[in-house]
Amino acid sequence: MPKYIIQNALLLLIFVFIGCASTNPEKNNAPKSTFLALGDSYTIGESVPENERWPVQLVNQLNENGYNFADPSIIATTGWTTAELQEGIAEVNPTHDFDLVSILIGVNNQYRGYDFEIYRKELPELLSQAIAFAGDDTSRVFMVSIPNYGVTPFGQSRGEDKIRAELLEYDQFAAALAEQHGIPFFNITPISEKAKTDASYIASDQLHPSGKMYREWVELMLPEVINIIERQ
Repeated sequence: MPKYIIQNALLLLIFVFIGCASTNPEKNNAPKSTFLALGDSYTIGESVPENERWPVQLVNQLNENGYNFADPSIIATTGWTTAELQEGIAEVNPTHDFDLVSILIGVNNQYRGYDFEIYRKELPELLSQAIAFAGDDTSRVFMVSIPNYGVTPFGQSRGEDKIRAELLEYDQFAAALAEQHGIPFFNITPISEKAKTDASYIASDQLHPSGKMYREWVELMLPEVINIIERQ
């Protein structure tokens, strides 16, 4: 076989390989969408692997539905109150161009017995920050209710009814604030209460949600989050 034919055949194979590796150059080169999740242990996923955190599961589900999101940016630490989240945000100093921003905060204010007025003051401040991180676009922001940890073995030892009543007050305020700003509020509390009768919804620490519970949160959020993205 002539040498030039072999060379041409090799070149053809190379071009075919490159074409298969990048069938859609525009999609491959497109900037990825971004998601900032603000919160505490429920957002950082205490006692579950990183891939089972709900912000990570949400991004994975969005990408499986054809979107192009980078790994989520998370500003959250187990035990944080609203004030400590504000301090954490100031330390990180995130950008102001996220495509999605979420807030789930308040359980540690309740757990520590803080005056409810602190939450009433600081949650609106945090929401204003979240809106700024979304480029001052309220349509890119959503809020999540506080799980009812009173149904867990840990919570039951501290007074299930008292915890539920206090968290309900927190959630009612957060939901009203979200409505005031036209922001989705995902009530995942009923899902969290499945842990009372099904231990598979609780992590090994007997307090925090399992990856299974987080997956159900994401299933609840996903349709509306997709709507948020499609409206942008």
